[in-house]
Amino acid sequence: MSEPIGTSNLLGDPLSLEAAHAAIHAALDYAGRKRLRVSIAVVDAGGYLIAFARIPGTPLHSIDIAQDKAMTAVSFGMPTSTVGELINNATDAVRMSLMLRPRMVPLGGAFPLMVGERLVGAIGVSGASEEQDIECAVAGCRAIGAQ
Repeated sequence: MSEPIGTSNLLGDPLSLEAAHAAIHAALDYAGRKRLRVSIAVVDAGGYLIAFARIPGTPLHSIDIAQDKAMTAVSFGMPTSTVGELINNATDAVRMSLMLRPRMVPLGGAFPLMVGERLVGAIGVSGASEEQDIECAVAGCRAIGAQ
């Protein structure tokens, strides 16, 4: 018998579809309670999309941004807000080089999904304010026991 989500760690290697769906459902539940319109993407450790959801009425550009935020988080192995801080403090050449990279979105709203020291994927959220995107992503992380 499986344990309820939240009491067991659903993260595996690779990230399971079950865990990806649980993270998305938790983020959707949080967004619904706050009346937010967001898109949510979960990618595996290689940056490949595993699961996606978009609340009706969410701006269409949020579809790509949520996926690209997740890709940014998994490729750097850190929250996208931290990537943004690093870029802001970088030299002009580094900043320009990174910002010209496809799929680079250094805005808050995505987190790597870690099991201990192991990176298994990332969740990205877009469509609300940066802070609200972060809160939705955190809800998704917590639902599957990600750090």
